[in-house]
Amino acid sequence: MCTDAQIGGFISSIMPVSIIIPALNEAETLPATLASLARLDPAPAEIVLVDGGSTDATAALAREAGARVVAVAPPGRARQMNAGAAEARGDVFCFLHADTVLPADFCALAERVLSERKTALAGFYSIMRGPTKTRWATSFHNYIKTWYAPLLFRPLSFFRGCRLLFGDQVMICRRADFEAIGGFDNEILVMEEADLCLRMVRAGRGKVRMINRHVWSSDRRVAKWGPLRANLTYLYVGIVWGLGGGQRHLRQIYKDVR
Repeated sequence: MCTDAQIGGFISSIMPVSIIIPALNEAETLPATLASLARLDPAPAEIVLVDGGSTDATAALAREAGARVVAVAPPGRARQMNAGAAEARGDVFCFLHADTVLPADFCALAERVLSERKTALAGFYSIMRGPTKTRWATSFHNYIKTWYAPLLFRPLSFFRGCRLLFGDQVMICRRADFEAIGGFDNEILVMEEADLCLRMVRAGRGKVRMINRHVWSSDRRVAKWGPLRANLTYLYVGIVWGLGGGQRHLRQIYKDVR
């Protein structure tokens, strides 16, 4: 875990941050995310929204906020994030979900974290919340699976410094490390972030770490499915993935929620 005190001791070089947002029909949640990005101090070098063929106002909202919009079809989060990275100009990549809100000092924090060469990837604690409540139990489960999932299913990688990050935790990495391992695997439909974490560590690029700060993510999946079903689904998907289950089966279980 990287604490503020620990990362504050590293001298940060100037590393422009590119924020890459894969999106598909996110007009309902995107405004809050874009508003949080407008408050970042210092500001990112750019915001790249990769649209997977939205039929709502997603692309228009992004352009109005000053983001660059890249179109990718058919949609697929790994493909979209790779396309965004190919278009991005920054030295640091931030892969951000369209329903997640960042802290105001995010860019400075990302630069300080990645100035430690032993860190290849880093993510945040994700707190799920909605209009009426905060999902503390689900947020805690998502927090602990960052540790228990690799320990149970990929123990060698775990002891080499791998922690499994998931999309709502926000992922930051250096462009050079991302490109060195070929980015996300376009064939992976679910758990593409976890796969990237494993490949980054196995390639010797560095460790995957948690930053001792939080981000806020939408609870829409929990609100639609209910806490019990949502957490059991998260657990089942992790077990099936850990045991080498097929991507088509995982996609059938873990469908998009809008």
